[in-house]
Amino acid sequence: MSAVEEREPAPAASSAAGGGGGGGGGGGAMMMAAAAAAASGPPDSLHHNTASNPAQETNRPQLEEGPSSKKRARLEAESAGGSASGSAAAGSAGGAKAASENKLEERLYSVLCCTVCLDLPKASVYQCTNGHLMCAGCFIHLLADARLKEEQATCPNCRCEISKSLCCRNLAVEKAVSELPSECGFCLKQFPRSILERHQKEDCQDRVMQCKYKRIGCPWQGPFHELTAHEGECGHPTKTGNELMEILDEMDQNHKKEMQLYNSIFNLLSFEKIGYTGTDFCSQTCHKKEVQFRPYRTDDFITRLYYETPRFTVLNQTWVLKARVNDSERNPNLSCKRTLSFQLILKSKVNSPMECSFLLLKGPYDDVKINPVIYHFAFTNESNETDYLPLPIIDSVECNKLLAAKNINLRLFIFQIQK
Repeated sequence: MSAVEEREPAPAASSAAGGGGGGGGGGGAMMMAAAAAAASGPPDSLHHNTASNPAQETNRPQLEEGPSSKKRARLEAESAGGSASGSAAAGSAGGAKAASENKLEERLYSVLCCTVCLDLPKASVYQCTNGHLMCAGCFIHLLADARLKEEQATCPNCRCEISKSLCCRNLAVEKAVSELPSECGFCLKQFPRSILERHQKEDCQDRVMQCKYKRIGCPWQGPFHELTAHEGECGHPTKTGNELMEILDEMDQNHKKEMQLYNSIFNLLSFEKIGYTGTDFCSQTCHKKEVQFRPYRTDDFITRLYYETPRFTVLNQTWVLKARVNDSERNPNLSCKRTLSFQLILKSKVNSPMECSFLLLKGPYDDVKINPVIYHFAFTNESNETDYLPLPIIDSVECNKLLAAKNINLRLFIFQIQK
């Protein structure tokens, strides 16, 4: 019984393993099954156990990573993140600082700008009695406009009265504006306004220069840093004598025209009869010897303003000067371009034609820029006044200076031509 009982599990095992019959066949099937199992790898239960067991997982060679390596990796990651956040914080701090600086400059621009043109003043700064700022150009323009409209000039902000006596310069604002940065028009870099002009004229490497051979016809213009290279390659010094003579002839003609004026003045100074007077154009009615703003009213009730001098004596003759704005334009106060023209009138009776040369120059205490121009006219009893002639003021800014002043001081020279 015992022997039989010991033999009975073998068929069962063989049937379970190989599905065969006897004990020898069952043992061979079991060996083959074991070999196949070893070749195919561990069963699923083994994978499950190793995956669920961290100790076994750490013992695997391909996943070997101890606690120290993990800590080191974590510290490196935190260090990298900290440095990145630190650099980001530093960058954001620098950006915030630059933004605050730019914001401060913008705030200063808005505080120190002119209340008329809303731009930073370039030179003098005037303020009304309430402290509102105006650049010199706008201040003079407001006074000139008020003269043309026969009104009292007022501050565009608070409407208080302004004039040269009521307003004063603000030196603190002028100094503050001179320290604000401004962009160079050539190199586009920022410089304080106080040194910007010197930088553009002397130091900027991108400032526009002309070739030193311009006098012999070289038309080159370019940045300063290219000047030396151009002058080394310029072909004008190698031109022939005939080519250079043509260029010099043209230059001589232009110079001759410029010298004609000065030669004419020196020739006039040699005349026998020379007279001059300090001529006062004034807008106030309380002074008897001063000229007033006198409005002309047309049928359309358009105000036209002009100046007139009191009668004065030169060369034993009585004269009057008149002047008008923009050749009697309908509304000169609406125009940004301002000009003055004048007319010389002989009030005396003469026995024979009186041929004269005359010119107007600025007065001794004015800073208005006037180019000298000599005019000629033959005065008779029938033709005793000239046409309106342009007063040779350089530009509208200088004209506004004259219009804004209470008195326009001009000096008239008359030269009688003897036949």
